[in-house]
This record gives sequence, C-alpha cells and structure tokens, in this order.
Amino acid sequence: MPCLPAQGIKAMRIFLAGHRGMVGSAIHRQLIASGVADADILTRTHAEMDLTDQASVRAFMQSERPDAVILAAAKVGGIHANNTYPADFIYDNMMMQANVIHQAFAAGTQKLLFLGSSCIYPRAVTQPMAENALLTGVLEPTNEPYAVAKIAGIKLCESYNRQHGTDYRSVMPTNLYGPGDNFHPENSHVLPAMIRRFHEARLQGRDEVVIWGSGTPRREFLHVDDMAAASLFVMGLDGETYAANTDPMLSHINVGTGIDVSILELAQMVAKVTGFQGRIGLDRTKPDGTARKLMDVTRLADMGWRASIPLREGVKDTYEWFKDHADALREA
Repeated sequence: MPCLPAQGIKAMRIFLAGHRGMVGSAIHRQLIASGVADADILTRTHAEMDLTDQASVRAFMQSERPDAVILAAAKVGGIHANNTYPADFIYDNMMMQANVIHQAFAAGTQKLLFLGSSCIYPRAVTQPMAENALLTGVLEPTNEPYAVAKIAGIKLCESYNRQHGTDYRSVMPTNLYGPGDNFHPENSHVLPAMIRRFHEARLQGRDEVVIWGSGTPRREFLHVDDMAAASLFVMGLDGETYAANTDPMLSHINVGTGIDVSILELAQMVAKVTGFQGRIGLDRTKPDGTARKLMDVTRLADMGWRASIPLREGVKDTYEWFKDHADALREA
C-alpha cells in the first residue's frame, strides 16, 4: 500500500512518540521502508522524556522542531486494566496528547498524525461504526475514561486545524495485535492474553482454558503492520483528497478490516494455532463489554487503502513472535 510521497518523506524529520510500543515500532519499520533515514526519525524513551511533563515536551519540541509528529504513545490495556486504573487512563492519555499536540504547534510543526481507538464510539452504536457516530450516545462504561481521552485528542487536532490552519489528522484503529504486543495475563487485550493462556495451557498439559464472558461478543482485529501502513497512507494523502473525504469537525478516519469474529471463534482459532486440544470454558460472571465493535472502513477504502493481512495468518505470525520472546515476556 502507498505511504508518504517519496518526494517529501525523505526530507522530513519526524518525531515518533511511542516508538517502543507495538504500534510505534511497526510505524518505525514502515518509515525506514519508505525511505526515511533512521537519523531523521526522532525518538525518546520514557526515561528520556515523560510526555505527561509539559516542560519536558516543550523543551524537546523547541530544540528539535520536527517537520512532522506521529503520536503513537498512549496508556493502553484491556477491560481489567481499564476498570482497575480509570484515573491513570484518563489523566496520562489526556496529558500526553495535550502536551505533544500543543507543543508541536508552538514549535511550528504543521503536520501531525494522532492515533486513537475504536472505543470512542457509543456503546449502543449502529454497526458497523461509521465516523459520524462520534458523540451520538453513551460510551461503554468499562473503558469510558480512555475513550474520553481519545475523543479529546481528536478534537484537539481539529481545533488547532480550524484556528491555526495546521494539518493535524487522526486515525481510529480497531483492536490491534501483532509482534511487540503486551502479553500480560491480566492487563493485556483479549487476543494476546488468549495467545499466552492457550500456549501455557498446552505446555502444562491442562485440559481446559476458561475465557471471560459468554463468548458471543464480536470483535474486529487488525494486524499492527497493516495499521502502520494505513497510518503513513493517511499522513501522506494530499490535502485535497483528505479534505474531500472528511469534515473539519469530523475529520478522523476509521482503520480496520471490516470483518469481525466472536470471542469464542477467536478462542477456537487461537487454540488451533497454539496446538491446544482441550476444552474452552466460559466464565459468564465476567463482563462481556460491548456486544459488537465493527468499523465502517468505507471512508478509508474510498481513499484507496484496505487491510491485507488475514486474521489467521496474523495470529500465527504473532504466536511465532511470542514464542521467540517467551523467556523475556515471562519475566514481565
């Protein structure tokens, strides 16, 4: 899939916030493949710069003055983490977004890409979820703080565009997975958590793996390499094409596959990929979350981009990465 125009990307100095995360590292790989010199990809670890610290972000932006910013940094987690640490999720994400977006503007950066989440849409939204469903209903309670922060990020970008003429764009991915994911048994998202649990169950010779909820909710999953390709595609769209397919106050773009599976179907797929041959149990005392979350990806498709990695192929790829890094992950 096409990325940033070759004539412009090689000359850009890009600050990639969150380069060590699953999405950020995938975008880093895509940038290198697109011809950006590694020296022109500006990165900082959390130890080097805390994005929630306004003064630190201001000093960095004023010193480096990047041509473009990709904001892939975020505090993320599954239902358990969102329910347990709601204050952390809303505070950390809002502070990071406000600091990076505002200080990018203050440093004269005209181009920025903000990465959000499909959880911005109402709980009872019509499926598949189109961009115009934003702010039309009540959010899913289990991740409301995170969703509110991401909505604020979209509106920050739109507001700076409207007031200051910047080119700040937002992409809203569906559930992401892939190499570099968080496989923590409690604080990870559903797919990496399943991969670890089914893998360990097979190694331990267990005859059952129990998954949360009824197994009936449906979810859409996008491989992180597809997300990285889509991000650079959107960032590289010419202004006329982008404006023709968006609205100044409804400018975000959904990124997904347009295909979903039930949680039980996903568990069955993971069981096959990992070689687990036991039973799959359902703990109906645990929350299901939203009944269905499927992205309407018409807007992005109309602009020329579609996902290319099938779910089973992506799960297999992710499981191979997990096995290669299992020793290090076990220490986490």
